Amino acid sequence: MDLPCRHRLIIWHPAIDLRRLPFPSARGSVTSLTRSPVATRRWRRSPGAGALGAYLLVDAAMWALVVMSPHRLVKPPLSPELGWLDGWIRYDSNWYHAIATSGYFYMPGQQSSVAFFPTYPMAMRGLGTLVGSDHLAGVLVTVASGITIAVLFARWCADRLPRTVSVTALALLLLYPYSLYLYGAVYADALFVATTLGAFLLLERGRPWLAGGVGALATAGRPVGIAVVIGLTVRAVELAAQRRAVEARQLVPATTGASPAWTHPVSRPTAGARTALAAVRWRDAGVLLSGTGLLVYCGYQWLRFDNPFAFVATESALGWDQGTGLRVWFKVALVDELRASSSLGQLKLLSAALACLVVVLLLPRIRRRFGWGYAAFTAVVVAIPFVTTKDFFGSGRYMLAAFPAFAAAADFLAERPPWVLRTVLVLFAVGLAYGMVLYTRGYEVS
Repeated sequence: MDLPCRHRLIIWHPAIDLRRLPFPSARGSVTSLTRSPVATRRWRRSPGAGALGAYLLVDAAMWALVVMSPHRLVKPPLSPELGWLDGWIRYDSNWYHAIATSGYFYMPGQQSSVAFFPTYPMAMRGLGTLVGSDHLAGVLVTVASGITIAVLFARWCADRLPRTVSVTALALLLLYPYSLYLYGAVYADALFVATTLGAFLLLERGRPWLAGGVGALATAGRPVGIAVVIGLTVRAVELAAQRRAVEARQLVPATTGASPAWTHPVSRPTAGARTALAAVRWRDAGVLLSGTGLLVYCGYQWLRFDNPFAFVATESALGWDQGTGLRVWFKVALVDELRASSSLGQLKLLSAALACLVVVLLLPRIRRRFGWGYAAFTAVVVAIPFVTTKDFFGSGRYMLAAFPAFAAAADFLAERPPWVLRTVLVLFAVGLAYGMVLYTRGYEVS
């Protein structure tokens, strides 16, 4: 006797091939937490190929804007043969270059290089020894990271969403106005997102220790890396609970009907937290390795500067004025700056705040569609700007890390009339091009 659709097995684990199970109801039937039965075979086989092409197309357009944009207002100290890189090296780029060439310094009460985490400048320095320029190395690391992001995000979406929705999610990510930092800008965000995606995909593939190792690069790459530790941990518990539920479902022969048939118990609601924790094995603890990146950096600051949290202290230095406190949490400075800013300044502040708000609104959908682990990760990613930035400036760039939000947004837009999606994509593309021109000309975009 075949069970009704609502009672069919809906839990998947990488170690189990549902197509080989003896009951047909399990074939191609999985939750949105894992694989989508409507994704096409072509997209499943090679989602990265299309993602690579899409990234290179947008990247070529960004480079064209950099080359053609006139009146560049910031001239980095580049040698004549590297003048073609001018336009990608702005503001924080010089901090990363200084760290790559001269290491860290910390002066209490003043802006100091310890505010910038080490993974990206270390990659610049390592590659710089091969290509002969740390500036060029920074651009190459960013482009390589951007390619990695496009390919891995396409793979992540293909495991969870229909093909059209996956393509939409990738388009939203690549055209997101603040994605200009994925195409060549000497900033750490691209490498951070690439290592974060890699860590989550390794965990989904049943490699928690490798996931923890890659996650350590992420936590040593950006202050928001603590979200990676939390997200990986919660997701590992989720996967352990799913694995235990699958193992507990013993196939038993049906006793009714004229001929033997195979069925399984009715699916029950998600297990409670205690039951989920009981399913965790020693190997799942490998995700905790991701926290070592942050711990090692704190230890370095402690040994060298006698302050393990020097990166936090320097954020409140004059000129940055971030820090913490009621004025920061309630964004008192935001109101003052909106009154005093030009139209461009107001646009930059409001667009960053809007990006955070949209991600917050998408959190329930992320939880429903992708699980508590990704919801927890995204919640921490968006919470940190709320409590550490005085005016949301920079938050638009920080939201690049909230990759599940782009998939959730695509899922949301799939339920709306087609013109809504077209409008969003056009606005994103215009915003990306505008932001690229502003960045190239020396305006601080994020």
